[in-house]
Amino acid sequence: MTAPPLLEVRQLGRDFGGLAAVGSVDFTVAPGRIKALIGPNGAGKTTILNMVAGALPPSRGHIVFDGRALPGSAHAVASRGVARTFQLVRPFGDMTVLETVLVGCHLRGRAGWLRSALRTPAQRREERGLRDRALEIVGAVGLEDRAGANVTSLPYGEQRLVEVARALATAPRLLLLDEPGAGLDAAEQHRLAALVCRVRASGVAILLVDHHIDFVLDVADDVVVLCHGERLAEGRPETIRRDPAVMAAYLGEDAA
Repeated sequence: MTAPPLLEVRQLGRDFGGLAAVGSVDFTVAPGRIKALIGPNGAGKTTILNMVAGALPPSRGHIVFDGRALPGSAHAVASRGVARTFQLVRPFGDMTVLETVLVGCHLRGRAGWLRSALRTPAQRREERGLRDRALEIVGAVGLEDRAGANVTSLPYGEQRLVEVARALATAPRLLLLDEPGAGLDAAEQHRLAALVCRVRASGVAILLVDHHIDFVLDVADDVVVLCHGERLAEGRPETIRRDPAVMAAYLGEDAA
């Protein structure tokens, strides 16, 4: 029996100043699957990601997560098990890699940063557990040798990995990746692809937006192609590669 979708997007739309950035889009994301949104600039990809993340209210339509409507705030969405990364890397001040990932771990801990500072025995035990969890995640993204380094001192590709690690530290059921391959060279994209596939293998669903078509088609299970805020095509990567309409509208090739 096919598992029910974890995320359902139905007739989702968003207007800005009377113009439809997203017209009416439908798709689902199954548990442990990677759904990619691709399309040219202005197609509505990041707008959709922002609506799912609770950062932007929809003008119309519905977003359902695990059978219930998602709340309308980013904090409430995160508390339901949805984490995200951003197009631009956003390091936390002068924090180290380990400290940055611990921020994500604390969102799932009972104590939180302030109560942990009080250092009761129970809170010290929880803090040790969260630190162990953060070290595990840092190792999982291949940055165990960088745990004590300031995030801003790392190469850009490794800063991207820290951003993913911080999101994973919240123990999400759905991970939203917004242009994770931006600014990466071929070797860094290969490293990122391996990480994304490991995350999927752990059972986490992923909604991926990225302009690097080869990277997307290599890792995605299913692809939605957007054009002018509408769904142009949807299917398996091998189907999308051969779709003449996609070649014409997105890849800039002659549909004939």
